[in-house]
Amino acid sequence: MALSRENKSEVVQKYCLSELDTGSSEVQIALLTERITQLTGHFKENKKDHHSRRGLVRMVNRRRKLLDYLKRTKPEGYQKMLSGLGLRK
Repeated sequence: MALSRENKSEVVQKYCLSELDTGSSEVQIALLTERITQLTGHFKENKKDHHSRRGLVRMVNRRRKLLDYLKRTKPEGYQKMLSGLGLRK
């Protein structure tokens, strides 16, 4: 259920701040959002997969913490991420 190499590199290229950026908050949020989207589709077919659901909840919480950090440190980047990823807040 991990992201494919091509999919991950596309997301990193879209949200990176510099050429070698792979760990900034923006990139981490974008990668988590992509994985959350994939898992949401997985749960439509596998309703009883509670072990993966626990992982999904952890990812959502981690993304929320990163978004809170981004909101505190770079409010303009926070708004850009929300609109770029289609998240509501």
